[in-house]
Amino acid sequence: METVAKTADTVENTAFPTFDASKAADQVRAVAEKGVEQSKEAYAKFASGTETTQKALQSSFETAKTVGNELSLKTIAALRANAEAGFSHLEALVAVKSPSEFIELQTAFLRTQLEKTVEQAKEFQAVTTKAAEDVSRPIKDVVEKAMKDLKVA
Repeated sequence: METVAKTADTVENTAFPTFDASKAADQVRAVAEKGVEQSKEAYAKFASGTETTQKALQSSFETAKTVGNELSLKTIAALRANAEAGFSHLEALVAVKSPSEFIELQTAFLRTQLEKTVEQAKEFQAVTTKAAEDVSRPIKDVVEKAMKDLKVA
């Protein structure tokens, strides 16, 4: 029972601060305005970032389309060259008169085709490497800019 009496005694001797509602309202309003301002700034940054990213993706897709067309044309050219070489070789084989001539023609054809295949593979590798760089460049630039902006902020 004594603890209850001490608590009551303590409450009676304590002075409570006065509460000014107008100051509280001003503080709440200031916090709300600051929150709205920060939200507007964040939205503006987000909208700007979204627009930049959209442009980068659009550029990447256009580049990918162009590169895809280029690769298709190179593939068709390589297939055409290989088919023409194959038909020419068949015509030459039909005119063969001896087994040694056949072996000589076949060996020369295989050597030539192997060299062409290696050359075509190098060309495709160069085109695809350049394509990968060109397609990824816009996105890479956006990411690098975003990282710089994050470091600054």
